[in-house]
Amino acid sequence: MNPWQLLVLALESAVQTVGVRAGVEQPEYRTLQKAGPLELREYPPRIVAETTVMGNAEAARNAGFRRVAAYIFGANRGHQEVAMTSPVVQRGGEQIAMTSPVVQAPSGKAWKIQFVMPARYTLDTLPQPADPEVRVRQEPAARYAVLRFTGSRSAAAVESRTRILLQQAAAHGWRTKGAPVGWFYDPPWTLPPLRRNEVAVELD
Repeated sequence: MNPWQLLVLALESAVQTVGVRAGVEQPEYRTLQKAGPLELREYPPRIVAETTVMGNAEAARNAGFRRVAAYIFGANRGHQEVAMTSPVVQRGGEQIAMTSPVVQAPSGKAWKIQFVMPARYTLDTLPQPADPEVRVRQEPAARYAVLRFTGSRSAAAVESRTRILLQQAAAHGWRTKGAPVGWFYDPPWTLPPLRRNEVAVELD
């Protein structure tokens, strides 16, 4: 990495510390309604790179992030770099049944960690992952109820906001579909009060 690239990286890290997301693409959406603390959004189809990780919420997020980040930083069959986007999506927490024999892998929760790919790519133009644990696929258009918050992204904080999300969605008569997801827009070094975090649930 040359001195100019190092300077750009240092400047990007500095502005991200105070919550500035310069040069990071985010998926487009349309706001249909605001209802109390919730926002009703409509997202078009989008392509994601994802992996499934076992474990608790925070450990799975970190491990999944590293795995998918390796893909966009060149661990793919074309050795291409794909631009970083936000948010990082954490979906699931599904219980996995115990099987036999046990090979140092007790039952636990499975989490999908996703990066939304830049809009300019299609499934045909994205490089294929070198890691078989990373998949690229298209998510269909969907409507979400979304609750935005700042501060901690701990499992307890996300769970607390998720309860509020589901209670408020029910109060507005919105029928939810599937498990809620977490959307995290900022790197770990962003000051907690300036972070953009969201929990969302798809609407039927």
